[in-house]
Amino acid sequence: MIRELDTVALTRDVDEYGLKAGDIGAVVHCYKDDAVFEVEFVTAEGATIAVLTLELADIRPVGGKEVLHVRELAQAVA
Repeated sequence: MIRELDTVALTRDVDEYGLKAGDIGAVVHCYKDDAVFEVEFVTAEGATIAVLTLELADIRPVGGKEVLHVRELAQAVA
């Protein structure tokens, strides 16, 4: 089950924002059906890249044995 403030990973690319599968976001809202979520993605400096409405198939919980990875965002953050 995914809850508000959980850390999640994208399961697909979101080209419009330069996001790639595996990028990490924070759940900022869960809708009542627990199948749709608002997820915020930020840079390492805390600038918001996007807040997206995503379905359960678009994200997954981050596991305790996973290693986080840093990459440069291809497009500038407004």
